[in-house]
Amino acid sequence: MQFFNDLLNNKILIAAFFGWLSAQILKTILFVLVNKTFDPERLLGDGGMPSSHSATVMALVTSTLFYYSAASFEFAISGVLALIVMHDAMGVRRETGIQAKVINNMMEWFQKLDSDIPAEEKLKEFVGHTPLQVCFGALLGVLVGVIVCGIWG
Repeated sequence: MQFFNDLLNNKILIAAFFGWLSAQILKTILFVLVNKTFDPERLLGDGGMPSSHSATVMALVTSTLFYYSAASFEFAISGVLALIVMHDAMGVRRETGIQAKVINNMMEWFQKLDSDIPAEEKLKEFVGHTPLQVCFGALLGVLVGVIVCGIWG
């Protein structure tokens, strides 16, 4: 029971969670405003504006800086993790989404030709982020980290 109590009182973990949650809620709202339709997958899904990956790790970095200082190994670890996560979101994961879109279009084209290729489930196209989405996610994460540390400081 102490383990769960410790988790619920871990301010750094709480900041990271609220970084993720705020990005997912904003992402869903922006999706509805732009597309005029609600997609429940956006609440938990990857990709889109702002990057929840960036918001999560930057809330982690900001709260770690607040509690441990820039000279700590905790800050170094969280900072390196943030760089890796954000780089990956803009790189490999973004390319995966672009490739999924091309493959989905090819499958639709083949099906229109009445080919014998079986219909497959469409690949997820929302998996990565543009640099702008990562930037806004990072800014959101810093803001959430400052707010959480200010409230529970």
